[in-house]
Amino acid sequence: MPTIKNTRLVYSTDPDVEVESRRGKKKKQQRSGKSGPKLPNDGVIRVFLDRKGRKGKSVTVLRGLSGNEADRKALLKRLKSKLGTGGALKDGDIEIQGDHRDRVMGILEKLGYKAKKAGG
Repeated sequence: MPTIKNTRLVYSTDPDVEVESRRGKKKKQQRSGKSGPKLPNDGVIRVFLDRKGRKGKSVTVLRGLSGNEADRKALLKRLKSKLGTGGALKDGDIEIQGDHRDRVMGILEKLGYKAKKAGG
């Protein structure tokens, strides 16, 4: 494992490099994985509000979607056009910019999906 000496490295994209924290202790940087609780596979779409890792900006996240990626992309496109906002498909989840939980719930119910609010 390579270490870097005589520097005050605070960030590195190399996962094997040890970086020094403010307190002088060395720690290995870890990549953050998919956040959130494990969900049951019951055919219900969970609608979350998430702010973690986004510098305080709110994102509406839809988890528990069934079907293939083409179906998810089509749903994402429909939601973005109805809400007038941006969004993305990440790790099989749909992320919509902003707090649109109530409007997303209404749109999903009109389209025939089972949806419920989840998270705080």
